[in-house]
Amino acid sequence: MAESNWSDLARAQGGLVTRAQLRELGVSRWAVRDHVAAGRWVVRTSTVIGTTTGTLTREETMWLGVLQGGTHALVGGMTAAEVHGLKNWHRDNITVLVPYDNDVQETVPGVEFVRTRRPLSTFRRKTGTLPLCLLEPAVLLWAAAERNPRSAQGALAAVVQQQLTTPDLLTDWLARLRPLRKAPLFRRTIDDMRGGAQSLAEMEIKRMCRAYGIAQPQRQVRRRDGSGRLRFTDCEWRLADGRTLCLEVDGGFHMEVEHWEDDLARQRALSAPDRVIVRCTSREVRDEPATVAADLKRLGVPRAA
Repeated sequence: MAESNWSDLARAQGGLVTRAQLRELGVSRWAVRDHVAAGRWVVRTSTVIGTTTGTLTREETMWLGVLQGGTHALVGGMTAAEVHGLKNWHRDNITVLVPYDNDVQETVPGVEFVRTRRPLSTFRRKTGTLPLCLLEPAVLLWAAAERNPRSAQGALAAVVQQQLTTPDLLTDWLARLRPLRKAPLFRRTIDDMRGGAQSLAEMEIKRMCRAYGIAQPQRQVRRRDGSGRLRFTDCEWRLADGRTLCLEVDGGFHMEVEHWEDDLARQRALSAPDRVIVRCTSREVRDEPATVAADLKRLGVPRAA
């Protein structure tokens, strides 16, 4: 067998091949044993052989997971979302979706195998060589298994906010994945995003306004700051005296020093005699909505019609 046959395959799979693939290409088990004994190859699992030595990269570990997972196994969950471009939702463990009938008994460090009866062959991305789950089913299935409802909703909000998908596509996949745990919650979350709320904090502002009788704000309003730079405010209300109240909602990353200083500079630049700017954290909106609503009413935010 020409070396190029297995080397081309290995190159396409992160330097990894299964023993079954090698047999199909005419590489005998004795040839595999000789390569391993000579230190040219390394046994990664009982199923997968590495044609290069050294520590595996993250992408190579994904390949190891799907090759170990067997036919139709896919990189899924937040690992797939990260490959699709999602930022700030990194998880150390790599998630691999495995057909329920595949017998995966051997553990792989850093890889979490998730067995499912769903038709994974229909979930696979059509482009690229890495067996990767499409973004929408990857995130929805992860969110359905996530214990924290806020994290589950946050992931859905993040993929829309970062313009990786749309509420309509998520709705389509929600129907295709029926039955799905937490589907009613996800449907409300997607409906809120379709109404203009692009982050979980904005959705919670909308719910707070409904619950405490406050008028819904304008969201993501374009404003020119003092230097002429275009900025977007989180929430705005027109007050009875003609002024505008802007509410800026800070997420957890705003607590880092550089972001905190940026926010202070942003607040100064957006401030004006006819514009009042107040701030709160996403945690306050989530855990203390009554307090935030009372403060907004005291500052003159109008009640809902």
